[in-house]
Amino acid sequence: MEHLPVLSIITFMPLVGVILILMINADNLKNIRNTALLTTTATFIFSVFILWFGFDQTVADFQFVEKTSWLGENISYHMGVDGISVLFVLLTTFLMPLVILTGWNTIKHRLKEYMIAFLILETFMIGVFCSLDIVLFYVFFEAGLIPMFMIIGVWGGANRVYASYKLFLYTLLGSVLLLLGLLYMYFTAGTTDIPALMDYNFTPEAQMWLWFGFFASFAVKVPMWPVHTWLPDAHVQAPTAGSVILAGILLKMGGYGFLRFSLPMFPVASYEFAEFIFVLSCIAVVYTSLVALVQKDMKKLIAYSSVAHMGFVTLGIFAFNIQGIEGSIITMLAHGFVASALFLCVGVIYDRLHTREISRYGGLVQNMPKYALVFMFFTMASVGLPGTANFVGEVLVLAGLFKVSSFAAFFALTGVILGAAYMLYLYRRVVFGALTKDDVKAMLDMDKREILIFTPLVICTLWMGIYPTSFLDFMHVSVENLITNFNASIDAYQLTLTGDK
Repeated sequence: MEHLPVLSIITFMPLVGVILILMINADNLKNIRNTALLTTTATFIFSVFILWFGFDQTVADFQFVEKTSWLGENISYHMGVDGISVLFVLLTTFLMPLVILTGWNTIKHRLKEYMIAFLILETFMIGVFCSLDIVLFYVFFEAGLIPMFMIIGVWGGANRVYASYKLFLYTLLGSVLLLLGLLYMYFTAGTTDIPALMDYNFTPEAQMWLWFGFFASFAVKVPMWPVHTWLPDAHVQAPTAGSVILAGILLKMGGYGFLRFSLPMFPVASYEFAEFIFVLSCIAVVYTSLVALVQKDMKKLIAYSSVAHMGFVTLGIFAFNIQGIEGSIITMLAHGFVASALFLCVGVIYDRLHTREISRYGGLVQNMPKYALVFMFFTMASVGLPGTANFVGEVLVLAGLFKVSSFAAFFALTGVILGAAYMLYLYRRVVFGALTKDDVKAMLDMDKREILIFTPLVICTLWMGIYPTSFLDFMHVSVENLITNFNASIDAYQLTLTGDK
């Protein structure tokens, strides 16, 4: 295993499934489904076997490193994972088989292209978290937009074209500034190697401009207020599997970008703009929670809740301490499980009644008790019930946040209260009450396939909530190293300010 290109195998294994599906007749739906499921399952099993059991948690260095010449002398195909990125790779490979199962019976139109789009998207998402070259990162980061654009635009709802173009334009505009920043870094530092750029000292003035260039792209991906408006439309119009990927993986790329680029490469700018981030994040947590309270569409409500939860993430990252950053990573992972499950819960009843209007439901506990139980579990997990994954993340973020800004911590706590309000309000209207509508009475409870999808999500949500150390141990040394280097850079910067005076 020592010389095996492990990360390349994990990254490009889904493309093997693409090749196999291309050779299958488009009318052979069973074989297409089975091939996609087997490919994503094999990718997950291989990634768990190698990364979970083969990763050394005691070192902060990048592991499973692969490096070879790619575009000239200074741009390399460079792959590797540390304690932060390895968890996001595992989250991606974990969710993909569930995504394939989600569209098992519901997608019949152009199924071949549908499965190919998701498999290609998996390769790009894994590549983002494994890249150790900024050009390679940019290629994967931007390429993932193409299959997501197609997934929403082809298999989405009535306004799918509008939603897909909105997603494309928002992401593309932010990425133009990111590209300019990458070019400046290359011509200044003479390299595109991420570990080398982490050690390179950009001037404070350059850091300010570079930070904003990267922020423009990462803020859209998170998404932060006020560039979040593409997300509710994308979620509402996307097929259920598309919403799972959006919430579970794609939103994490912005938070990951802050951790991989903004803090280690632009520490001075990150330090100077921390209050700016706090203000935007506090607005996101409170404002989008209030907006969620008045939503009539279930998907839209959960989409706004995602913006609020990701506000927690950015608050934790820019607290610049171990508890805050570890809490933000746990919150991202927990959101990957819980938000994905909530969108799946919406998908279950949408497949039966073909509407997401909250007012169309009510009394589902009487004829769908299994569904009511699963929905209740993930509703409680979303509001941070002790023993679930979100609770761990929220406690750590708040612990780190109170050390630096009690003002921001207060607004974060307000978001927790509002989160409980809108999620419990949603659950009451959908599950409880009188079962009066004939079409709702005729709805059948969850089948074996749906139970199979939810079971691993329930297990992981409880596992992270009850035994968070098993996840924290992966990231702790890498986060500690990040904070140590960040603090050293800030101390040196403050010394220069004192000297100038």
